[in-house]
Amino acid sequence: MNKSIQFQLSLMMFLEFFIWGGWFVTLGTFLGKNLNAGGGEIAQAFSTQSWGAIIAPFIIGLIADRYFNAERILGILHLIGAFLMYQMANTTDFAAFYPYVLGYMITYMPTLALVNSVSFNQMNDPAKQFSFVRVFGTIGWIAAGLLISYAFHWDSEDGISNGLLKNTFIMTAIVSAILGVFSFTLPKTPPKISKGEKVTISELLGLDAFKLLKDRNFLLFFIASILICIPLAFYYAQANPFLVESGVENATGKMTIGQASEVLFMLLLPFFFKKFGFKKTILVGMIAWTVRYMLFAYGNSGELAFMLIIGIALHGVCYDFFFVSGQIYTDTKAGEKFKSSAQGLITLATYGLGMLIGFYIAGKIADANLLEQGHNWTSIWVFPAIFAAAVMILFAIFFKNEKIEYKDK
Repeated sequence: MNKSIQFQLSLMMFLEFFIWGGWFVTLGTFLGKNLNAGGGEIAQAFSTQSWGAIIAPFIIGLIADRYFNAERILGILHLIGAFLMYQMANTTDFAAFYPYVLGYMITYMPTLALVNSVSFNQMNDPAKQFSFVRVFGTIGWIAAGLLISYAFHWDSEDGISNGLLKNTFIMTAIVSAILGVFSFTLPKTPPKISKGEKVTISELLGLDAFKLLKDRNFLLFFIASILICIPLAFYYAQANPFLVESGVENATGKMTIGQASEVLFMLLLPFFFKKFGFKKTILVGMIAWTVRYMLFAYGNSGELAFMLIIGIALHGVCYDFFFVSGQIYTDTKAGEKFKSSAQGLITLATYGLGMLIGFYIAGKIADANLLEQGHNWTSIWVFPAIFAAAVMILFAIFFKNEKIEYKDK
């Protein structure tokens, strides 16, 4: 892979995740403050991510893998997304907003797989090369948060009261249009399956990977992946509204600390995985979820503000030690035949089913703890803390130790 292609792929990743971080982090605050949405409605909006993740395999498996170049579909989906994002910016009530956000997520979630396909197709050694491209995605997410908080001040108290958060959608629409056009200049990534080749629906959708659930340990991991996404949904849906309501300045910018820690702990993960093994690594990730939410429950924006910052910074441990180590574990269990479909199965379990349940529960609990002014955040955060601890205990008891080799190429 030459430097020119590496630059193209890195810019693609930067724009891809700038788009996601440019509106998704502040979505809950926007809906509550601009559209007067309740907890249940906010949960509905965030759940569109899960519906997008569930529908994505159909778009990739039945269209991208069979008929059209990946970079062309990527461009078309982002151009459609730009239009939908602009429409979201101009809505004045939740009923009008929801169809646009649902349509947007159905078009956006498949692009996460498409950018990976375009990248891998250009790499002769993905194990070494992909991380140097993918890290620009995290940088893009961080850049979006820093712009919102420190450059434009859209999430400041005055900015929110003046309705400036709608600008996050306009900004994202512009960047989505740029990536849409740019995608057509990316290296060609032709369909993986020839038009005349006979392939079953089961193979296209990765349903063969369900055979892995016959393995007791993998089944337990699969269930744990669904369950741990319930507390994860609380962070996505409630963290920004919580920080804003608690009086934390530049909340969106401060939340990028979580992405910075994600990069750091990604580098530490191979060492930890080799030294302590899969089970202990994933248990540390689960414990981090409990600690994070207890810090949120009892911290504040005053003397205990450091507790909130530590809670945000734990995102690297929470995400990398569970999800990334889980991807490694899945890869080793799947074997060559089911590698891609097995990863799709875990994505479906987490961003699909697990988050769908989690957003629903988060909305219900947020509504149940709504006060005359604000929310009872202590009660809201204690629930996912206890739930994550329960999942951790069950996993510790029932998951049997097994030796997993992590190949650091």
